[in-house]
Amino acid sequence: MKILVIGQGGREHTLVWKLAQSQLVEKIYCAPGNAGIAQIAESIPMPDRFTDLADWAASENIALTVVGPEAPLVEGIVDVFRERGLKAFGPDKRAARLEASKDFAKQLMVQNDIPTAKHQTFTDVEAAMAYIEDYNAPVFVKANGLAAGKGVIPGRTFKEALQAVTTILVDKAFGDAGDSVVIEEELIGEEASFTVLTDGTYCLPFVTSQDHKMSHDGDTGKNTGGMGAYSPAPVITPELHNDVMQRIVYPTVNGMADIGRPFKGVLYVGLMITDAGPKVVEFNCRFGDPEAQVLFPRLKSDLAPLLIACIDETLEQYAADVQWHDAAAACVVMASGGYPDPYETGEVITGLEDADAIEGVTVFHAGTKQDGANIVTAGGRVLGVTAVAGGLHDAIQQAYQGVSAIHFDKAHARSDIGYRALEKL
Repeated sequence: MKILVIGQGGREHTLVWKLAQSQLVEKIYCAPGNAGIAQIAESIPMPDRFTDLADWAASENIALTVVGPEAPLVEGIVDVFRERGLKAFGPDKRAARLEASKDFAKQLMVQNDIPTAKHQTFTDVEAAMAYIEDYNAPVFVKANGLAAGKGVIPGRTFKEALQAVTTILVDKAFGDAGDSVVIEEELIGEEASFTVLTDGTYCLPFVTSQDHKMSHDGDTGKNTGGMGAYSPAPVITPELHNDVMQRIVYPTVNGMADIGRPFKGVLYVGLMITDAGPKVVEFNCRFGDPEAQVLFPRLKSDLAPLLIACIDETLEQYAADVQWHDAAAACVVMASGGYPDPYETGEVITGLEDADAIEGVTVFHAGTKQDGANIVTAGGRVLGVTAVAGGLHDAIQQAYQGVSAIHFDKAHARSDIGYRALEKL
């Protein structure tokens, strides 16, 4: 069958890489893709209108379209494809509201007794500042809408919190995504990423993972889209895994169905493991990035039938046969200097083949493009250097060997990916 993958980041390169291993797949297209994706799939332009892309998919007999990033899902691309009788993996526009609005997600959690941080939502600056002053404790200030993973600002002091409100509501640092803010209590604990596939009723959990959102070592610096990830995440014990499924995952999926927004696709749950148990930090309606770069290399089973089963509402039939590699995986993101603040692009990247030649290492492209004979930087997060090995320590070590082999001007990578997990081993 022919498959179309939508997106141009590291998550999409990993999706294409995994789907290309399927015996069911004869050809993969990607819109718009990147320099790495172009080596294993045919890149096509991303049209301005979803209807044009759906028309193209119909004319090319595309059997499955896989939507990588959140923005097209929130804008209703799955609805457009479904109207034409085309299979598209991901939630429709109504269900994608779970990621599109943090306030909506919070309301759903409150209504279904799903554990999360205390919060309030504001559109008025003065009201938000008064709440912070009255609350008198560390908070996180979040742009309500989509902000590419960067719309969360810690307010651990009164001054920081007020500045965060100003940045989002007044300065409009995140555009329309910051028309309102969600102010949450600070949760204390360790973060983890919990990924499940769902057909709207049945939920199939992936192996656990954890990412590193802050830009610099020791989880300092600014919030980013993710600077690295690893799998498994030792913080998620079997008991916690069951707790998350029963108290968070199924209540979320069932709660969405109850309000007429059935959710089919990927449910990504960002967790904080607190002394009081797991609590939800955020929901995403797509695979995490860079979590995808450590999850798919560990998936032994064919991905394509699982994605189709989510659409056809037959996922439970496949659940017992899904297999995972026992090996661990680690991904280190190489970013442009300055990211997530302004950065330069067009820097020539060298050493990619050397890194790929290292045992267990695969380099997934994120912000790259072909420029003549060269591959150059074209985004904030440029590459995800992933390694698979028998244990997490070796996987992390091999990923950093891959990073050392690659060079581009002002490249930045954290040096401590997986440090929490290593402390537990």
